[in-house]
Amino acid sequence: MSDLAYLSSARYGKDAVRVFRVVREGSTHTVVEYNVKVLLEGDIEVSYTKADNKVIVATDSIKNITYYLAKVSPHILVPERFAVHLGTHIVSKYAHIHKAFVDIEQLRWSRIVVGKDRKPHPHSFFRDGDEKRTVKVEIDGTAGKDKIQARVSAGVNDLLVLKSSGSSFTSFIRDEYTLLKEVDDRIFSTSVDLNYTFAPISISPPKDEKKLDIVIPALDQAEAGSVWDATVLDRARTITLEVFAEDESASVQATLYKMGQRIIAENAGVQTVSYALPNKHYIPVDMSYMGVDNLTPAKAEVFQPVAAPSGLISATVSRK
Repeated sequence: MSDLAYLSSARYGKDAVRVFRVVREGSTHTVVEYNVKVLLEGDIEVSYTKADNKVIVATDSIKNITYYLAKVSPHILVPERFAVHLGTHIVSKYAHIHKAFVDIEQLRWSRIVVGKDRKPHPHSFFRDGDEKRTVKVEIDGTAGKDKIQARVSAGVNDLLVLKSSGSSFTSFIRDEYTLLKEVDDRIFSTSVDLNYTFAPISISPPKDEKKLDIVIPALDQAEAGSVWDATVLDRARTITLEVFAEDESASVQATLYKMGQRIIAENAGVQTVSYALPNKHYIPVDMSYMGVDNLTPAKAEVFQPVAAPSGLISATVSRK
């Protein structure tokens, strides 16, 4: 049986490490909440093929490294930078680990506004919707520990949007399978999943014994729109919302492309932009049996939200 199969790839690690960090600056606090996944690749074959655990960094150790760096890392408030720090530390510390894949999902916490002057409270927060900031980092040390590369992508998931007008869908293929009616005006709603990628970045290897002193370019040295520029997410999110609201949409596909074009144009470091946009359908309720017209587009006011099945439109827009 051993002649019929071989281990062609292997990756393992820790998933769903929940991290909440409070950063205190006097009476003003900043909080972040992350769900972290860390997966490792390297010379780990014998743990699968020979039942030899000597090459395994225990997944519990990976969890503990994540918590320790959440405490000591100066990059904890920026998930892209924290993910690079975490992955680079692991690849640098363990000679036989050549790649680390760090995924971070950041939950939304916003300051509560209080008082007559509506000032943000220094240490009180609320959950500001279900939208999540996402980061995916690949730390690659296969060319040598002194030639570490970071590949970073980021974005948002579950950004729920809706507009009640300004969207049509006409002139699509009609054949024996077509029941859908053409519409000049319709509700357009989707839950936006957005992911954008940056060009690979070289990371200087740590010089200290514990492999904690990871040199990451300072934010104030970042080129506008680069991976280290913390405003990329804000711009990408704003562009997504503005194009969605203002575009006289001929289709989800056409609106998606306009979103991607703008993000590429306004962020110099972004190489690709990917969207997945599932249709959130709202169907006018037929009240004709009561003599009420709720089907004519101009008179359709009561709708039934339909969760499934739904259309799913996705695409990637790339820099030339």
